[in-house]
Amino acid sequence: MAEVGSVNEQDVLRVAELANLDLTAEEVPRMQRDLNAILGHIAQLNELDTAGVPAMAQVGEMLGAEVERTGATLREDAVRPSLDRKSVMAAAPESDGRFFKVPKVIER
Repeated sequence: MAEVGSVNEQDVLRVAELANLDLTAEEVPRMQRDLNAILGHIAQLNELDTAGVPAMAQVGEMLGAEVERTGATLREDAVRPSLDRKSVMAAAPESDGRFFKVPKVIER
């Protein structure tokens, strides 16, 4: 891509190609403007001093307070048997016995 914060038309067309989007000629400049605006907002966020801000809470930490408040506990992780492949494949609309067969949905 071009310099940080500056998306050019070729960048927009490449991103559209990767996303399998067909942009019209009118949409390309609008998308370029929008992407540059997004990068501008990110640049503003990068200027913020976050040195004194604690890291975001993890789910376990958030649940910890709930456990203390209600006494609820999380279940133990345990290895359990999985579904039987043969019975699952037998119930599938189409299968080769090992994998599900599905119709192709993206064409290039």
